[in-house]
Amino acid sequence: MPDATPEENLEQLTSKELYDRAVRVAKDEHDVGFLWNLLRAIPAAAAALGETGRARFDLLHGLSLLEEFTHAGEGELGDALRPFYIEYLTEHAKRA
Repeated sequence: MPDATPEENLEQLTSKELYDRAVRVAKDEHDVGFLWNLLRAIPAAAAALGETGRARFDLLHGLSLLEEFTHAGEGELGDALRPFYIEYLTEHAKRA
């Protein structure tokens, strides 16, 4: 896709591929802010899927988020977080 924009190329990736790529970029760049924002985005994404019990963010809930973080590219949650990953990867590409 030589004429495609970065966003269009990213749209072709699966949610898991987007998650893996975004987390890899964040690790390579030591971007703790992205990782923190991802942890904060998980409850909102879960709420958007109708799982309102997971919509709050507190210390105890934060511990369970660490488990969810490792699977944040999978299933409906990964799909709900696609815009988050695409935005991060697009912004990173513009800075590179």
